[in-house]
Amino acid sequence: MSAARSKRLPKLPDLINRKLYKTGQTRGATQGEIYQNRVGRSSTVLIPHRHFEACRVPDDGTTAYEKGFIVLVSPSWYFEEQRADERLADQGLRLGENALLFFQQPWEWRKYADERGMAIDDERPLVPAIARLAPLGGNYIARVPGTTAASGFGRIDRGFTTTDMRGAGVRVYEYASEKNITRARVQLEALIWMCRNAVDGMVKCGMKQDAAQLRRDKIVEQAEADDLLDLDRLRGLRMVNPAGYTVCPLCLKEMTVAEFATRSAQAEGRETWDNTVTEASLFHIQELRIGRLQHKPYNLGWGHHHCNVVVKDYGIFKTLEWMRSVLEANREQHPEEL
Repeated sequence: MSAARSKRLPKLPDLINRKLYKTGQTRGATQGEIYQNRVGRSSTVLIPHRHFEACRVPDDGTTAYEKGFIVLVSPSWYFEEQRADERLADQGLRLGENALLFFQQPWEWRKYADERGMAIDDERPLVPAIARLAPLGGNYIARVPGTTAASGFGRIDRGFTTTDMRGAGVRVYEYASEKNITRARVQLEALIWMCRNAVDGMVKCGMKQDAAQLRRDKIVEQAEADDLLDLDRLRGLRMVNPAGYTVCPLCLKEMTVAEFATRSAQAEGRETWDNTVTEASLFHIQELRIGRLQHKPYNLGWGHHHCNVVVKDYGIFKTLEWMRSVLEANREQHPEEL
């Protein structure tokens, strides 16, 4: 089924539709970070220089990042390394083209920027970058926290700080190609429809019965045609149970459609009016990490928000090991409470 045709399908309830759309976006970023805030995962990638060889090309079978990359070079390495420019050139890198000096610590700024008169050498002043594609319009970016008043330094933010150009790019491990974003989204919607009594659940969320059934049938049909519903594989990855219903990858309890459309309960006295967190959260089966692109089909499931908070960035299996150690310690010291 084509993307154009899928757009003509009956609309999902707003909260569920928004949740699916946001799976193609990166996590949030504050103004004090170098990352863009909640943008498409196929955006310009930021690669720490020490990880460049592992991340030179995506590990998703393609040969290049769709919107390019910028390598972030440590000022201490650059200014202390003999023939740093030659070393970068050997890797196909050049300051101002596809690489930038990245100042993060007050001592780096003081030693390699302020005390050098804001210059790399006699011919190259330090200029903050302003573009995400070559030429970058500068050769450095700075996100240096403020220090004590006695030091004479306040917070330093240089490069990619304007409203329409805030953030230099996305974390390399959050990157995904447009193809993988689309395929993952189809599989994720299919998993919602694979919840027990999903059509009835969608009706309770505001869809018409026949509209919900139509959309369910078409999405499942598309997922099957795109080889996104291998049930044995989904079971092995903890996404569905033996009966074929969608489950939380951590606690293995069945998910319900209502959890995708219900905002999470908030602690008494700590409520916020703009809470948009639902009981269901996107789950990475294998955690995101440098050198491995994990936002792809058969690595994304749905789980409970609380379970996802517990897992954090450790991954499911490391979390299970930790939970086992917690239970064992409690059995030894407080068996009456278990």
